[in-house]
Amino acid sequence: MTQAGSGLSRRALIGLGLGAAAAGVAVGAGAGSAAGVAVGRARQQETAASVYDFFGIHQAGITTPVQDHMHFAAFDMMARTTRDDLIELLQDWSYAASRMTQGLDVSATGAVGGSPQAPPDDTGEALGLSASGLTITFGFGPTLFETVEGEDRYGIAARQPASLAALPPFLGDDLDPAASGGDLCVQACADDPQVAVHAVRNLSRIAFGRARLRWSQLGFGRTSRTTSDQETPRNLFGYKDGTANILADDTDALDAWVWASETNWMAGGTYLVARKIAMLVETWDRVRLAEQDRIVGRDKAEGAPLSGGDEFAAPDFSATVDGTDAIDPDSHVRLAHPETNDGIRILRRGYNYVDGNDALGRLDAGLFFLSFQRDPQQFVTLQKRLSTDLMLEYVRHIGSGVWAVPPGAEPGSYVGAPLFA
Repeated sequence: MTQAGSGLSRRALIGLGLGAAAAGVAVGAGAGSAAGVAVGRARQQETAASVYDFFGIHQAGITTPVQDHMHFAAFDMMARTTRDDLIELLQDWSYAASRMTQGLDVSATGAVGGSPQAPPDDTGEALGLSASGLTITFGFGPTLFETVEGEDRYGIAARQPASLAALPPFLGDDLDPAASGGDLCVQACADDPQVAVHAVRNLSRIAFGRARLRWSQLGFGRTSRTTSDQETPRNLFGYKDGTANILADDTDALDAWVWASETNWMAGGTYLVARKIAMLVETWDRVRLAEQDRIVGRDKAEGAPLSGGDEFAAPDFSATVDGTDAIDPDSHVRLAHPETNDGIRILRRGYNYVDGNDALGRLDAGLFFLSFQRDPQQFVTLQKRLSTDLMLEYVRHIGSGVWAVPPGAEPGSYVGAPLFA
């Protein structure tokens, strides 16, 4: 079933194939405040001009340069929906996403081109805004294939990847079921927050009658980098985060650790883990600097490992200072490092979040952790290793989910089409 009046249908997908290469304007740094303003304006123009094709071998929003803002949403399919309903929803979503990522309305009539006596197809808050590097990435949760009661609603249970299963409980979990899981997920990232919100708002509207929003999260201030020309950002504890992340041009690492090994409908796909991690910032802010460095395992100023060197120096876990380990054995850096985990790596795309204040007047803030890996067991192994992490005293994991992220769609088709072939 297709939402009445939306103008979005399977037929609209045929022959689509919108696309554009990423565009950018090179900027340089100058001295003085005027030069700084010029660079800032050039950067705004560069990010505003960025356009990423929705179609491709892999979905955008994985190795794409991490944008500044994110709107993540998880959906549950409605009761009594059919296999055809699910397929048409994915077709309608793919059509709308292929347009929005080009800076267009969700349909040809859009926000103002339709009948004045009918609701417009597009909500309109992105009118006049550029694509701003928007990427939209879709994922399928374990419950889409088989419900917790064992129901195969859409005849796809036999095609559920063996790797796709609910994550086990971890030390420090205090998960809210209302902010965890979901049959489907949408990750919308852009350099303009309104563009990202517009994407999820309109996909939610298109889903009406077929899927309902289960939970969502806004994020700002990326906490990782995916390209070598991006600076390493800082998280809300003030530390550089994601220094050793897998980068887009490291094809060997991507093949080894990110792209799924399956040769079926998941070929070219990956697996997404999302974790909402509350950070007890008021408690952290009262910790002396030397102790903060010890907990993290890095210098706060430059992000260098405490064993020495610059930010990108490999940590030396054998180094000592006055007979004591330079990097504490239970520091976050040491426990999460590939050297401590049989070489395991993941690709991170996390964001900071602030959701106001809680009932006690404390800042409701933290990290919305996102990682892509060829098998969710990579994340499980790393998270279990962090059971003695000194940072656990200052964080709480309050939301969680895992999804299979299918390969990118071919022009004229839709995300997930091989699953239903």
